[in-house]
Amino acid sequence: MFLLLYLSGFFLHNILCALGLKVETEEEDGKPFEKCVDGVLVMVVVMGVGTEGAVSVSSMKKIARVNKEGPYLGIVVPNSYEMDPLLQSPSFVADDKFPYLDFAGRRFRIGKLETKNVIIVMTGLSMLNAGLATQLLLSLFKVNGVLHYGIAGNANPNLQIGDVTVPKYWAHTGLWNWQRYGDGPDDELAFESSGDYTRKIGYLKFSDYNNHTKNGNSSDNLLNNVWYQPEEVFPVTGTPEVRQHAFWVPVDKHFYQVAGKLKDLKLEGCVNSTCLPRAPMVTRVERGVSANVFVDNGAYREFLYSKFNATPVDMESAAVALVCLQQKTPFIAIRALSDLAGGGSALSNEASVFSSLAAQNSVDALVRFIALLYS
Repeated sequence: MFLLLYLSGFFLHNILCALGLKVETEEEDGKPFEKCVDGVLVMVVVMGVGTEGAVSVSSMKKIARVNKEGPYLGIVVPNSYEMDPLLQSPSFVADDKFPYLDFAGRRFRIGKLETKNVIIVMTGLSMLNAGLATQLLLSLFKVNGVLHYGIAGNANPNLQIGDVTVPKYWAHTGLWNWQRYGDGPDDELAFESSGDYTRKIGYLKFSDYNNHTKNGNSSDNLLNNVWYQPEEVFPVTGTPEVRQHAFWVPVDKHFYQVAGKLKDLKLEGCVNSTCLPRAPMVTRVERGVSANVFVDNGAYREFLYSKFNATPVDMESAAVALVCLQQKTPFIAIRALSDLAGGGSALSNEASVFSSLAAQNSVDALVRFIALLYS
């Protein structure tokens, strides 16, 4: 049987403040008039002999301990082979007393990078994992900016493997309205009239990629068209349950300006005796795209470049961008190119050879970026 423990509003308020968590109370007119230290408002349920709930008291104490040393830069990385070079870097020093905190299946690593407070979290593959890890990072800890890094496929024929890209905008290109066969660009999409979907962003016409398509002439394809859609977003500064829409999500303007200073950074260009045709470089680009799709198809790579002017193609960055957009947190993503998506050159499909080089180059760019950010 559960034992319910009643805490008066005043008592609970003081406990949460002591733990470094934000508390809002309301006047009779409904306007918030009091806030404690920045953090998160956590609903606590005390049950039975132990304490359980969304965030246990034990976890709250640990989080409060970490937040006392904040704020932090949040570093979000997809996979272990991208994270390991950072953890092994002499620029990273783990906190000697509290090197990590495990929460909800994630390990949040606490330390300093280039002498700046950082919390590193590995997301795992996919948009869902990236979004969940980023939201936990921002909800639990005092984070004043998010830096995302890793490797990516390349859709830009003007760049090569090993180059590090910093896009100005990110989009999720995996949210579609799949149009029924027989309808075309002039036909309204299902639920378009209610504002759920749009034809403003554009579409992919499958018949353009039939094997016998020649000189712009193609036969019908039963798969017809898919129309790209913006995400529904609910910013913290907006009205709850009142949706807004976002497709191209900008990175932080100041972060992007600082990234421009990375252009002279020297990067690795060889894996053992296998070297790239030229030395890799760091370059700012206009756009990157993400979806829950590993793109190893030349035709779709060319479509993404011609339609969206996309350079890096990955499975996480746009999710991190969308969470930071809604949480009003400065964000930037640094992605090193590990392969030409779908092949097409002497360097095609070489991710198995050059992924380690690309991962190291992304780490080198990240470390240098943090040094420049505070210089």
